[in-house]
Amino acid sequence: MFESLTDKLSHAMRQLRGTAKLSEENMSEALKEVRAALLSADVHFKVAREFIETVKEKCVGQEVLKSVTPSQQIIKIINDELVRLLGEGETELSTNRPLKILMVGLQGGGKTTTSAKIAKFLKKEGYNPLLVACDIYRPAAIDQLESVGEQIGVPVFSDRSSPDVPLIGENALKQSQIEGRDLIIFDTAGRLQIDAPLIEEIKELKRRIQPDEVILVADGAIGQEAINVAESFHEAVELTGIAMTKLDGDARGGAALSMKQITNVPIKFAGTGEKLEDFDLFHADRMASRILGMGDVVSLVEKAQESIDEKEAERMAGRMMAADFNFEDMLNQFSQVKKLGSMQSIMGMMPGMSGMKMDDKAENQMKQSEAIILSMTLQERRSPNVLNASRRNRIAKGSGVKISQVNQLIKQHMQMKKMMKKLNGGGKMKKMMKQMKAQGMDPSQMAGGDLGSGLGGFKGKLPF
Repeated sequence: MFESLTDKLSHAMRQLRGTAKLSEENMSEALKEVRAALLSADVHFKVAREFIETVKEKCVGQEVLKSVTPSQQIIKIINDELVRLLGEGETELSTNRPLKILMVGLQGGGKTTTSAKIAKFLKKEGYNPLLVACDIYRPAAIDQLESVGEQIGVPVFSDRSSPDVPLIGENALKQSQIEGRDLIIFDTAGRLQIDAPLIEEIKELKRRIQPDEVILVADGAIGQEAINVAESFHEAVELTGIAMTKLDGDARGGAALSMKQITNVPIKFAGTGEKLEDFDLFHADRMASRILGMGDVVSLVEKAQESIDEKEAERMAGRMMAADFNFEDMLNQFSQVKKLGSMQSIMGMMPGMSGMKMDDKAENQMKQSEAIILSMTLQERRSPNVLNASRRNRIAKGSGVKISQVNQLIKQHMQMKKMMKKLNGGGKMKKMMKQMKAQGMDPSQMAGGDLGSGLGGFKGKLPF
């Protein structure tokens, strides 16, 4: 989402190479580019102006340390300012139980999906949620909420016969008490633009249910209009937080940088994809690192720990070290890698690689390899040595690829096994593991734990 901003900031920083001292003169052109980059990313002009003034004030006159370059020094200052701008530290939800969350926003911003995402996210934290359908105007809005509720195993309270939204909210609270629910999320109606009836209805609903949190769901692609939307809702219902959606898209991202500064309301959640699990707490420091192209390794490792089966990774690591893996193991590894998200999203979290554009080739090759393996019988996956010419021809037709592509995948598999056998046969693997243990490192963790477990030994040798 912030790729364009990242590229432009990087270009601006390169102009300061070879500078011994940061001054107003040598920083003028660089900061002009930074300001242009912020404005082109749809950051509000007032926010961009204040940001540049603050950075200039902190930079001018600073001696450039011998251990760092001028661009590194100014990046540190810009990073600190971005963290402050986005909201320093991790934002916390109210600790009240039951926790009542009122979701507001414009139509099409993703309120219904975000309501379900929050329910799913907090359910993992031990909450017992209930979703409440307070959008009685949009066609199929209740059906959509019931559908996503069923997907995450959370019940939905609705009353299709009542036109009284505040009353629906009150009845939902009574029902939640009967069922012992400690998290009630109210999905309200939106409009294409803010209007008086919408605001009055939300005001009355808020008065009746007394929510602990009022979360504005804001589309990351909304641009400059984000400020007006945030200010209008904040003035009407006193927002306690913002949930940004579509942070994985190609929107320029200015809304995220502007809303916190203008409204002084923290961004609490970040939606990073269409799937219900593509959702997390918003971390200002991690987002600032990604904007500046420094990656977000912490989030990547957390995602790996949450998505990847540790026992399966350890089993796979053992088979790899023994050179005893087959196409079924390879298929399992593809599944593990896909749980982390797209290749581009993974690249965006890796230091120094967020600016790199990942084309569809790697993704397509993995899909192609997966299709080839799925066209094999169970016997063929487990015993690749039975793959003769006629079987390979059948697999090629079944997966819609050329016979040469099937042969290439089989060749790569054989080369990987041969390489592992050489390492084991020469005692290199055992020697390497002994050295790791002597240094206090756990070989099984290196092969199968944390981020490495997602690749489970295929590191640098994935067949795509």
